Amino acid sequence: MKNNISILTFYFFSVVSLIHAQEVVPISKDDVLSQVLENNQTIKISESDFNQAKADYRQTNAIFLPNITVSHTAISTTNPLMAFGSKLNQEILTANDFNPALLNDPNKTQNFATRFEVKQPLINLDGLYQRKAAKNKMEAMNLQTERTSDYLVFEVNKAYMQLQLAYKAQDVIEKALKAAESNQQLADNSYKQGYLQRADVLAVEVRVSEVKNQLQMAKSNIENASNYLSFLMNNYTSSVLKPTDSLTVNTLGLITASQVSEDRADIKAMQLASNAYQSMHKADNVAFLPTLNAFGSYELYDDQVFQGNANGYLIGAQLSWTILDGTKRFGKAQKSKAEYEKSKLQYEQYVSQSQLELNKAKRMFIDAENKLKLSKLAMEQSHESLRIRTNRFKEGLEKTSDLLMAETQFAQKQLEYYQTIFEYNYAQAYLQFLTKE
Repeated sequence: MKNNISILTFYFFSVVSLIHAQEVVPISKDDVLSQVLENNQTIKISESDFNQAKADYRQTNAIFLPNITVSHTAISTTNPLMAFGSKLNQEILTANDFNPALLNDPNKTQNFATRFEVKQPLINLDGLYQRKAAKNKMEAMNLQTERTSDYLVFEVNKAYMQLQLAYKAQDVIEKALKAAESNQQLADNSYKQGYLQRADVLAVEVRVSEVKNQLQMAKSNIENASNYLSFLMNNYTSSVLKPTDSLTVNTLGLITASQVSEDRADIKAMQLASNAYQSMHKADNVAFLPTLNAFGSYELYDDQVFQGNANGYLIGAQLSWTILDGTKRFGKAQKSKAEYEKSKLQYEQYVSQSQLELNKAKRMFIDAENKLKLSKLAMEQSHESLRIRTNRFKEGLEKTSDLLMAETQFAQKQLEYYQTIFEYNYAQAYLQFLTKE
């Protein structure tokens, strides 16, 4: 008895959990968009890439700003040279320290040195071009982040319409199921009265089973579409989402652009990336020129820690010119030139491919527009045909196979019509995405 109670309790909680897991949550497209733009992982990854590029650009401030270091060194030595030099820096040399015996074999000497050192770049042409390249990369990553957001807005529109389409399909199939069950009841009554054969009744029952299977698949499509929207929102819940508005024909405005704009974020990003490669090539070329840097230091010495009774400074400038470091710089310049040439080709290819996509999308929109008119007409005609055949079947004037065919055709034409609405709206949204500046 206890085992039976435990099994019933487990079954009860399992059913409750399943019902809770399938909770239907209404949501609008604006709510989805706001959550996606705020929480989507792809956008956050893109923002992280931009922050990395920004940090790389900030590192190039080093070609203008000084490098300042502070150090404190403590030594204890009997090395003749170090001992003499330490006393000299501490300004404690006496005549007795010049005794050859002490010079050659000094006593243990302690020295504590505090050093402030400044290095200031003055002329570094390669660094200037590297800074320009880093800035181009940062701006390109910013545009890529913007384009990523544009793409996700488009993807949300598409996914939301897929969810709307899934619910439309469910509505159509549920109505088809009701009609099929109603016809099944008519067929059963006609069979009992001797108007139909058993084979006709079985055909109607098969039709009902097919529609039930289609309904189950439609419900699975709703869950799949809901899960994808939840994924875009970075909200991993088991709830089934339901759009607050149904699938209808959208008119977003006529797209008249015949050419892809070079001001589009991703295309501008490609151009900036090419500019970055160009700047790096220039940096490798001017690396053959000399660099000029200033330096200076201020030093405190004592034989006690952190005292510094003696001090001194050093300032100067260094002009350095590496005449030859094997063939390393020649090879580096050739590599950066090849990368720059490659980036130009990639930019041209990307623009051409984008133009190809635009032309294809415009044709897709025209095809969807024509298909929309024809599919609506076909749906209306199949509905009228089903109405006539249903009335004739009730009067015993229509074959069961013809009625089933009319039912199937009407359901198909309804699904095709809503699928065409989705394709029409999708084509418009895609055109807007491709022509967005």
